Amino acid sequence: MGNYSAVTEFFLVGLSQYPELQHFLFVLCLIMYKIILLGNSLLIIITILDPRLHTPMYFFLGNLSFLDICYTSSSIPSVLIIFMSERKSISFLSCTLQMFFTFGLGSTECVLLAVMAYDRYVAICNPLRYPIIMNKVLYMHLAAWSWAIGCMNSLVQTVMTMVLPFCGNNVVDHLTCEILALLKLVCSDISMNVLIMTVASVVLLVIPLLLIFVSYIFILSSILKINFAEGRKKAFSTCSAHLTVVILFYGSALFMYTKPKSNNTKVSDEIIVLSYGVITPMLNPIIYSLRNKEVKDAVKKILNRYLHLTKI
Repeated sequence: MGNYSAVTEFFLVGLSQYPELQHFLFVLCLIMYKIILLGNSLLIIITILDPRLHTPMYFFLGNLSFLDICYTSSSIPSVLIIFMSERKSISFLSCTLQMFFTFGLGSTECVLLAVMAYDRYVAICNPLRYPIIMNKVLYMHLAAWSWAIGCMNSLVQTVMTMVLPFCGNNVVDHLTCEILALLKLVCSDISMNVLIMTVASVVLLVIPLLLIFVSYIFILSSILKINFAEGRKKAFSTCSAHLTVVILFYGSALFMYTKPKSNNTKVSDEIIVLSYGVITPMLNPIIYSLRNKEVKDAVKKILNRYLHLTKI
């Protein structure tokens, strides 16, 4: 390995054999990225401006929207540049930072979605004790620990990957500096990396998903016991929105990190990465706003206030 020079940059050649598809994806991703920024920013602003939305549920939703903005901003701008650039390269440092932020924010979302499921479980199954159990100290600590766990997991795995020797291999068959794609370039033993990634996948993917599944079994049981149709409809609405987001996010994540590994990246894998990194964050604010009466009422209230001020 001493005969190889250190890698100072990587070439991201994912989908490079399909230039027409790259041009189409450039336009599509650019439009989606703008929708992500606009939709999630509006959702954050609404939850801040409307006092009725100052609850644990909307605090977590604001965290999710902010996370989606950061997650897409850590990868999509560079993907857009790669699509339109002839020299599809990225520096070693930029690649390392991109891996850390995308992996860390993705890990954070896994934990945060489980925390949101717990919040819904307490709200529906223990409504009278909900303000006591889900107090401000607890829900802020839960959000903080979600971010801390995701960042720590990413820091460990990013460092363990980037200190390995690449032996001059710097052509990444991927759109981003995704950890699995870079591990394929390593020319030394990666058994420890695989072991830690497997454990992390179980802890951050499988266990949270099981907790969400169990929570929704209890939630569904409690909803069916609600006598009032309006109350049952409201509970179904808020929970179905969260469940839709969970299915979209975990479906893509489980496909990427638990499927059998191969040396060659398929086009389907690249498309899944785009859906995992673009489509899900774009749909989150749409799902929560369309399925949630409180959010729609808050939007109407803010719009009416703005129109009233413009008339004055």
